[in-house]
Amino acid sequence: MNATHRLATFLADLRYGDIPEPVLARCEDLFLDWAGSALASQGAHPIPLFERYAQRMGPSDGPARMLVNGRGTSPYFAALVNGAASHLVEQDDLHNSSVLHPATVVFSAVLAAAQDRGKSGRDLLLASVAGYEAGIRIGEFMGRSHYRIFHTTATVGTLAAAVAVGKLLGFDREQFINLLGNAGTQAAGLWEFLRDAADSKQLHTAKAAADGLLAAYMTEDGLTGARNILEGEQGLAAGMSSDADASRLDDRLGSRWALAETSFKFHASCRHTHPAADALLHLMQREGLHHEQIAKVVTRVHQGAIDVLGRVVKPSTVHQAKFSMGAVLGLIAVHGSAQLIEFRDLALTDAAVDGFRQKVSMELDPEVDAAYPARWLGRVIVTTTDGRTLSAAIDEPKGDPGNTLSRPELEDKFLRLLAFSGARTPAQGQVLIERIWQLRDTQTLTDLI
Repeated sequence: MNATHRLATFLADLRYGDIPEPVLARCEDLFLDWAGSALASQGAHPIPLFERYAQRMGPSDGPARMLVNGRGTSPYFAALVNGAASHLVEQDDLHNSSVLHPATVVFSAVLAAAQDRGKSGRDLLLASVAGYEAGIRIGEFMGRSHYRIFHTTATVGTLAAAVAVGKLLGFDREQFINLLGNAGTQAAGLWEFLRDAADSKQLHTAKAAADGLLAAYMTEDGLTGARNILEGEQGLAAGMSSDADASRLDDRLGSRWALAETSFKFHASCRHTHPAADALLHLMQREGLHHEQIAKVVTRVHQGAIDVLGRVVKPSTVHQAKFSMGAVLGLIAVHGSAQLIEFRDLALTDAAVDGFRQKVSMELDPEVDAAYPARWLGRVIVTTTDGRTLSAAIDEPKGDPGNTLSRPELEDKFLRLLAFSGARTPAQGQVLIERIWQLRDTQTLTDLI
């Protein structure tokens, strides 16, 4: 039995009672965070394009809900729209060592399937944990080389979504093996879109969630898939990685709960900017510096940050600004915050932010790079206008498991996300929070959100 098949065995055997209480609570936290991210994108480009496509191609009504408009549709199109919506505002979670955003693909697919099949909150939590555990390990298996070209949440995300739905449907070991094959052969998503400020990132997560669900429903009906899609000679690793490590696929299954390692996003930007943003904010507060007193900022980063953020020279859209180290640090330095409102109102129009952006550079740091992706370290070196050289270091950015967001902080973030789009009133937001905190006792999920 190879590592892929050992993973499939674990997934088939996993039961709700096997999952520790803190992991279940963390899953609820992540679900709330995901729902807020999806609702925050209501009405924002390009999400209406996905809604219109679903309306044209799907049924006019159905058992699964598109969160941004509340309409019923098929589970496939609900997964598609919710997968796009929950990844737009760059507030959804990230697992460090896999460089995977699990929530946007796992919850989008599994909630749609749960609504379709009349499953309970406990069913959803069990299935979601399975999707996280599999997706994170597969992301780690694919290695750093994969992420340089491929958007892991698009590729590995397809398998994570498929596993979550497969668990919801009660798959056995053989079905999980076929499911991984059917999902893995669909995996796709390239980083090239960043150079052009294109909308592909939302297409990536939309398709990952929907195609994962497709793979699960088709496998349930008897569609077979490659039995060694991850480790095989012509499998995922052979085509998309040069440093794959099969030992990561079954790493401490049942004792290491990878879901609990997932980070929340505090700043509304690409996670690669967060360590430096926290370090700069800490330095400015410590030294009592004003942005006009700073002549230059050198961020010492890992290679992954350079690979992703280095493609954005001068941002031309708000979304692209979230992938500009200079723009993010400009908002932090000038306004002390890089939340959704700052990006919308100031990232492209504030002359002070743009001026600061041009003072920021990235340099590869061997210590930071060696720690990545298990740890995302923040290191900045600031030169002041009066000639001083100052530095600051952050080892756990805000939102990491060791510096996490509490439930009150998550509730505050959720309400801010809803207020940003106007998707719900504060009172309605409070109702949603209470519903999600009671998820494990919920029998029907049709009108959960």
